[in-house]
Amino acid sequence: MDFMTALDISASGLTADRTRMNTISMNLANVKTTRTPLGGPYRRRTVVQVATDVDDPFSIHMRSALDRELKGVRVMSVNIDNRPLKRVYEPGHPDANADGYVFYPDINVVEEMAHMMTTQRNYEANVTTMEAIKGMYTKALEIGK
Repeated sequence: MDFMTALDISASGLTADRTRMNTISMNLANVKTTRTPLGGPYRRRTVVQVATDVDDPFSIHMRSALDRELKGVRVMSVNIDNRPLKRVYEPGHPDANADGYVFYPDINVVEEMAHMMTTQRNYEANVTTMEAIKGMYTKALEIGK
């Protein structure tokens, strides 16, 4: 594997982690949102990631036996979670139904924070990898002097 391929793999991870972090942030920001532009309460979102090739069509033919199975990651979709809504009795709330119940998104703050911490660690690992690659590239240039 060459330096550029390693950078491409880490960059794909950074991009996917950024999307995942943005989605988690949206979920946390909308924990109490009972009304959206589409109508009804906010629905929790999740990110679906898939492994993907990091090569362009030309470089596929130039691969060696050592780097045939290298994969990056990409965001396939951001899905709306189908968890049932939480029903809370709040008769004075403007979005309460006739029985006095308000429907809130079923977002567990502890779960979202755990996902956020995992995503943050993934992001940090990809940044560390990129810094190591940059260091190796610099050392390789110094050898050539």
